Amino acid sequence: MQYWLITKDNVRIHYQVWGDDQAPAILLIMGLGMPSEAWPEEFIGGLVRQGFRVITMDNRDSGQSSRIDIPVGPFGISLAILKTLFGKTVQGPYSLEDMAADAEAVLDAVHVKRAHVLGISMGGMIAQVMALNSPQRVSSLISVMSASGNPRTGLGKWSAIAALLKHPKSETDLSSMAHYIHRQLKVIGAGFCDYEEQQIYQVAKAMVDNPPIFSATERQLLAILVSGNRSESLKRIKVPTLVIHGKQDPLLPLKASEELTRLIPNARLMVIDKMGHGLPRQHLPGIVAAVAKHCHRYKE
Repeated sequence: MQYWLITKDNVRIHYQVWGDDQAPAILLIMGLGMPSEAWPEEFIGGLVRQGFRVITMDNRDSGQSSRIDIPVGPFGISLAILKTLFGKTVQGPYSLEDMAADAEAVLDAVHVKRAHVLGISMGGMIAQVMALNSPQRVSSLISVMSASGNPRTGLGKWSAIAALLKHPKSETDLSSMAHYIHRQLKVIGAGFCDYEEQQIYQVAKAMVDNPPIFSATERQLLAILVSGNRSESLKRIKVPTLVIHGKQDPLLPLKASEELTRLIPNARLMVIDKMGHGLPRQHLPGIVAAVAKHCHRYKE
């Protein structure tokens, strides 16, 4: 079922719910620029079959959620990255903390007091912020191919970063967008991202139906930089934590999740060989099983 809500700062957030209303809830938070359609159906269905109520959402500035119509400027991202590398403060339209508040609003809307929170890439960073700032809402944390905000550990290959920042020939043409997603996954997925063609077009359609895409993605990237380095604060996380990372990830290197595992007390690390920055079909059963085992271990 699809739903929408309006946050306290007047942002419309789109979310969907699967599974039994009485089952333990898992909130899935997507990564940079991607709509919630990017979650593989096998992943959502696998978690439902494992006995969970699954909630997905479109972050602000993605999918069917609101666009924050504030331009970043032609050199805004480059300047923000330079400031981050030199340890300077970055300003932007919103932060990961605002996006974490959006996620809490979704939990409020579905009347869930506490949920297991699983975030992928930027979504993992949002999930970390939730575990830090609102631990009473988080039954457990699952951080997938994410990072602490420390540029020394979270900076991947420039080819992967460049692929992420490239634009398609058209934001409104379905074939162009699908080709762009194929090309992007090939680079950041390190050759291991084998999404089905149907899902590629499903994600592409969600993107072309809800433009603009790339000015919004720049604002999300800026939100990551605005929130800065969480290395010290992550030591305060008390919720049970599972960290998952692909061994060949070129965008956020494995050392980023190794750092998370060292910093978050009692966190456990699952390293997956032959996985880049994505969720290859061949690894979905193993990831679902690991997530389900982790979450069932920490039932309310």
